[in-house]
Amino acid sequence: MSLNKVILIGNVGKDPVVRYFDTGNAVANFSLATNERGYTLANGTEVPERTEWHNIVVSRDRAQFVEKYVKKGSSVYVEGKIRSRSYDDQSGQKRYVTEVYADRIEFFSSGKKPEAGGERGFTDSTSAPQAQGYSPLAEPPTVSEQTDDLPF
Repeated sequence: MSLNKVILIGNVGKDPVVRYFDTGNAVANFSLATNERGYTLANGTEVPERTEWHNIVVSRDRAQFVEKYVKKGSSVYVEGKIRSRSYDDQSGQKRYVTEVYADRIEFFSSGKKPEAGGERGFTDSTSAPQAQGYSPLAEPPTVSEQTDDLPF
């Protein structure tokens, strides 16, 4: 068994670029920044904040949603698969690209403080209408509400 799934929460680096094809299908591309906080080790060594940039690819109706509502600086939740590909650039040099093909994208903000029981609250950061299947990130169930379907 294998699984290719990635979940990212970050800020959009620039406005998405959307391309339409003759078939009417659309593909949107944008960069997403995720940050790891800096910290200080016990010996006093400071580890700086680290920012990772991710290439996000969104297709079909999700691309139209992205084109309409996602802008530079938007905080978004992205769920999808990692794909790698290679191509030859204009000078004939082989280039490699790793992209996240988004299956789900939602606006994100951590508007509520954590409550007892380790529950985290998430609220929608925009009043923009949601495309079909794109609702704001809801509060996750508490531990007692979770069901375990796994065979192990």
